Amino acid sequence: MNTNMKFISDFSSLDESEYNNLLDANDAPFISYSFLKALENSGSVGNATGWQPNHLASFNKNKLSGFIPIYIKSNSNGEFVFDHSWSYALSRAGRNYYPKLISAIPFTPCETRKFITEESCKDFIEATSHYMHKNNIETWHILYPDSDLGKILKDNDFIERHGYKFIWKNKDYETFDDYLNIFKSRQRKNIKNERRKISDLKITFDIKESNNLLKEDWEIFYKFYKNTYEERMQRPYLNLKFFKSIHASRKILKPILFFAIHENKRIAGSLCFHGNNTLYGRHWGSLYNIDSLHFETCFYQGIEFCIKNKISNFDPGVQGEHKIRRGFEPSKTSSFHHIKETDFKRAINDFCNKEKIEIENYLKACERYTPFNKEYKI
Repeated sequence: MNTNMKFISDFSSLDESEYNNLLDANDAPFISYSFLKALENSGSVGNATGWQPNHLASFNKNKLSGFIPIYIKSNSNGEFVFDHSWSYALSRAGRNYYPKLISAIPFTPCETRKFITEESCKDFIEATSHYMHKNNIETWHILYPDSDLGKILKDNDFIERHGYKFIWKNKDYETFDDYLNIFKSRQRKNIKNERRKISDLKITFDIKESNNLLKEDWEIFYKFYKNTYEERMQRPYLNLKFFKSIHASRKILKPILFFAIHENKRIAGSLCFHGNNTLYGRHWGSLYNIDSLHFETCFYQGIEFCIKNKISNFDPGVQGEHKIRRGFEPSKTSSFHHIKETDFKRAINDFCNKEKIEIENYLKACERYTPFNKEYKI
């Protein structure tokens, strides 16, 4: 195959129809052309935010035949795989951890394909490795790849690192009460009490899907989203222009906004995306600190939506032990790391092997303390 590979700094320079031909029906919405373009064109991703696009694309007879999202990172913000100790260790050795290469969807810790290609992954790995040596970049990190990629990466000198998240699984429930029946009585009562706190305040919910979303809905949601960061004295990762771009592509990306309503006023909201067979919970915000409002807006409304619409999985994001008590089950995640120099590679490999044991023990402990009846099998 006569293939030409090149690094590109502008995702929208790729032909949309050619890119879409590389996708399939099972792909998560976050690797869609619309989503990646929105990140860059809104300025949420770029040099100013520490995510410099440097994607690798392959072309066969001038037609796009493969793609990997790659960003040159000057920090570790928005990745959700924490490597600050690695950075500290390398700086103590008098070397530069940054810039580094990241293959991930910015601010999105969800499993997606990373090698969007008809060709051999090895060609992309070799081209990126050559780029690292040429530009004296020590590390390349592939975060939350699809499970099929793991063996290929390990066979090509990547180190696997384990993490965890919590996933809700639909066991063909007909109603939310059917779901509650899998819990031990004490936790069933706790969930009912949390939901009752919201209903007693006469807070109701308005669910906006792609067929009834309005532009002004995003302006209201952005106020909530922005407030969650400002309360922590942080700058939001995403801007209003990004969310408006999502609205423009809502038929493709299938966003869902869950708005909490009190006295005819929207006071909180959560944003999800409806994938092929998964509901992805991504962002939320609120004007007020109301007990249990986060659980209702971000978890219980999503679970009810999955039950109603026969969606198999609800992925609300990484970490968060509080999800266990609300029926989200522990699940292992992976990231893969290509380390250029032998000494640092050895240190990272030792670190990941030790961490793997800790993660496995932690997940076993999570399973022991799940709030389900003994009859329910994880």
